[in-house]
Amino acid sequence: MSHVEIDIRHLTENQLMQLGVSELAYVKPVLVEGSRAYAIHAADGSPMAVTDDQEVAIAAIRQHEMEAALVH
Repeated sequence: MSHVEIDIRHLTENQLMQLGVSELAYVKPVLVEGSRAYAIHAADGSPMAVTDDQEVAIAAIRQHEMEAALVH
């Protein structure tokens, strides 16, 4: 079996967005109708959900067997 190395410096923007798209989601604080909430986005930036609790957002990501990343 041969091993192929990829230099990430030469990936297209679209290829970079696809890295980890099914394995990584991020939580970002947002305002919804004047109240603090936490938006969950896929690695490619697609919105997935909004909750009023950061820990619930992280738990939801982990429940779907994904890794959570916090964005400030």
